[in-house]
Amino acid sequence: MAESPLQSGAQLVAHQALGHENESDLASLVFEMSQQVQTGMENMLKLVNEIDGNSVGIKEEIEKSKEFAMEKKRVLEEEKEQFQKAAYTILDMLSSNRV
Repeated sequence: MAESPLQSGAQLVAHQALGHENESDLASLVFEMSQQVQTGMENMLKLVNEIDGNSVGIKEEIEKSKEFAMEKKRVLEEEKEQFQKAAYTILDMLSSNRV
């Protein structure tokens, strides 16, 4: 059975319409995917900025803790020296009394 030119033309138009519809669907899908990727990238950037902000705060706290520890060490060293001097003074007094 031979197809009439009218049927062939109708099939061609239907096939082209289907092709355009598929292209349109594909373009929509690509657009939606790109929007999701962009949204994901924006969210990741927000998180990175938040992490950077927290990191700065943590580094500041660590630095304050180091400074506090160094000051505490200095005070303890001074107290140690004072106790040692007092102990040597007492030992000298006791040994002087024995002689």
